[in-house]
Amino acid sequence: MLKSKVAVQVMSAGIIPDDALMLGESHLKRLKIPLGQSIMLSFGSYRQQVKVIPVQRYDGMRINQTLAKRMGLFTGTPLRLKYRAHEGVLAMGPLIGVLISRDNAGQSDKPFGAITLFCKELVDACRAQGAYVYFFTPDQIGGSTSSVQAWVYSSGWKRMQMPVADVINNRLTSRKLENKPSVQHFLKEVKSRYRTQVFNEKFLDKSEVFDALKNDSSLLRYLPESYSLQNFKTLKSMCTRHPTIFLKPVRGSLGKGIIRISRLEGGSYQALYATVGGSKRQVFSNLTKLFASLSGKIKTVRYQIQQGLQLIEIQKRPVDFRALVQKNATGAWGLTSNVARIAGSQHFVSNLARGGTLTKVKEAVLKSNLSAAAKGDAAAKLQRAALEIAKGIERYIPAHFGELGIDLALDTSGRVWLLEVNSKPSKNDNTPLNDQKIRPSVKFMIQYARYLSGF
Repeated sequence: MLKSKVAVQVMSAGIIPDDALMLGESHLKRLKIPLGQSIMLSFGSYRQQVKVIPVQRYDGMRINQTLAKRMGLFTGTPLRLKYRAHEGVLAMGPLIGVLISRDNAGQSDKPFGAITLFCKELVDACRAQGAYVYFFTPDQIGGSTSSVQAWVYSSGWKRMQMPVADVINNRLTSRKLENKPSVQHFLKEVKSRYRTQVFNEKFLDKSEVFDALKNDSSLLRYLPESYSLQNFKTLKSMCTRHPTIFLKPVRGSLGKGIIRISRLEGGSYQALYATVGGSKRQVFSNLTKLFASLSGKIKTVRYQIQQGLQLIEIQKRPVDFRALVQKNATGAWGLTSNVARIAGSQHFVSNLARGGTLTKVKEAVLKSNLSAAAKGDAAAKLQRAALEIAKGIERYIPAHFGELGIDLALDTSGRVWLLEVNSKPSKNDNTPLNDQKIRPSVKFMIQYARYLSGF
């Protein structure tokens, strides 16, 4: 099956009927499309019987404006073609839908707030690869599962009715939105009815990740000891074995709500709470009093209790690493980027939202207090761990992921540890947006969508 890319030209109604399309002869020959008979045109969920009219010395596709409107296409749109002879179907695509949390129709120049530039970057990358992308929110999912109200870009952002996409990238940033019955029903229906591929299907809980990866003996070396915090017995047991432990909200992000508990001389305990302004410190004379102060939180928020690690530091600031791993054009996991994150001076977590700063992995390793012997292969060990963990997530958690943000740490002996896995990694965590250049992370997302859809 040969594939090619064509530019779509939209014509007025009087030139081409809406049940026909004109296609350059070279494409007809390359795709082995039979002449003189009706075939099925498909674009995402859209289907239309058409007759193909060959055009000599022409390299594009011409379609009627009525047909173009039904498909949400504009003149100049570059798309890939494939012809499935056994079905008599000429498929255009890939059509990619990106499910985002919110929009603002009143701000037509910046309808998606802080991620508008990322969305435009996706549009530009799709044009370069012969794909077509639109953006939609849970509010734009209606009663119909054959089309959605969505945002497209053509000389500015426009809202229009679009067919259901071949591939949907779930970039919802809220569990509440993701779990809405209308969203779950829509995703289930389009997967069943149109064989739409949905990736990054769901959020990952910290406890879910650790419990799943414990099944693999080869991954145990990356896992700090951790449990769901249920009672005083668990807290006491962990504090007896480890001088420092962390309490992390199972569904937390951006370092919110993390508590670091350290054993002090004389049997007292110090608790450090991560807040926006810095770390808040409290000392308790014993573990019973500490647990009593936590009991209210534990009733409303599920916590994971985790072994504290002796992380490498730069000028007494802890360092960890964010690896972005993505599926590529062959459906295999690859490391797209890895950056070091240095905690801010008033914080013990490294998140950028808490004053952390980014630097290159090798630079951070060289400046850190890691032993000289362990510095040489640290970057390679981090890469290997990220890829092995991604494969483990895929193997043991029944959901489809195309990209993962994997937070790793090195202790002072050079051992790699897993901190957490994020199934909705921010595109702004790793490399700054650049008006001139499409980032590798965006290119790989489209390449994987092409792989999934067969384009």
